[in-house]
Amino acid sequence: MYRNLIASKILVVSAVCLSIMLGHGAAMAQEVNVYSARKEALILPLLEKFKAETGIGFNLITAKADELLKRLEAEGQSSPADVFITTDAGRLQRAKAAGVLRPVENAVLMKKIPANLRDEDNYWFGLSQRARVIFYARDRVNPAELSTYEALAEPKWKQRICIRSSDNIYNQSLVASMIEAHGIDGTEAWVKGLVANFARKPAGGDTDQLRAAAAGLCDIAIANTYYYGRLVNSSKAEDQKVANSLGVFWPNQGDRGTHVNVSGAAVTRHARHGEAAERLLEFLVGDAAQTWYAEVNNEYPVVAGAATSDTLKSFGEFKGDSLNLTRLGDNNRAAVQLMDRAGWR
Repeated sequence: MYRNLIASKILVVSAVCLSIMLGHGAAMAQEVNVYSARKEALILPLLEKFKAETGIGFNLITAKADELLKRLEAEGQSSPADVFITTDAGRLQRAKAAGVLRPVENAVLMKKIPANLRDEDNYWFGLSQRARVIFYARDRVNPAELSTYEALAEPKWKQRICIRSSDNIYNQSLVASMIEAHGIDGTEAWVKGLVANFARKPAGGDTDQLRAAAAGLCDIAIANTYYYGRLVNSSKAEDQKVANSLGVFWPNQGDRGTHVNVSGAAVTRHARHGEAAERLLEFLVGDAAQTWYAEVNNEYPVVAGAATSDTLKSFGEFKGDSLNLTRLGDNNRAAVQLMDRAGWR
């Protein structure tokens, strides 16, 4: 009887150990499949930290934003993707409109992310912020001359402005925000004035506009803040020269605030690992991830109180536009048509 009792205890202990081992194996077997339009260097380190912290594995596919959206549409319910990460609220809204995302009622995300930085129906969530601001040549522009985006259409800026093309989503979203503020007619009049002040035909990306202003090809460049941050932190002398020759100006501080946008993420419509996907989004708005984005890519946190980098602090404080970014996607088609009519190529 004593031997039977010992044997029973051994079986119970073995069963418990096996259960623990299986449970641990199941946790380790969890995974999340990520489609990211952000470059690998800007998402892989965070995914590795997420895996180390949670035991949830991941598979990562990176590509251009439009390519990934088309892939999600083509794959339909067969898509392996659980999370879609991309830049700009306009692109996130395109994904929502395409029917490839699902709404997520997550208390952590809704508490941490301000309402204007996430979809009003909770289909997508901002992870980091960027501002689209005015950069001016310090030796040719007195910042006292600057005030608002609207003022850039004034004749005094004729042949003095550099900005990238109208097919760029960042510019489309800027114009979409102007539509919300001034309507179609008012915004079209502004865009026509802005186009008349271009120093050259739009070419290249945001960094090219900053370099052009530093080189004297224009006096003002419109660009996202993190591109300037990269130049500030560059080890190359020529980049430092560009950064030192330019100043940062925050438009519209006397009214609605500077235009802001986000990089963001969403759970896909046919996600097979929905719980793991939500845990990843929660992780990405945690303090560590928010601070990492600020340090590595000079993007502003979406979570109030999260630490920013010394580089961002050097740009100064600003008031951002509180417009719900869902409107940028809603107004995108009208913005593109308006820009085309106004001759912005």
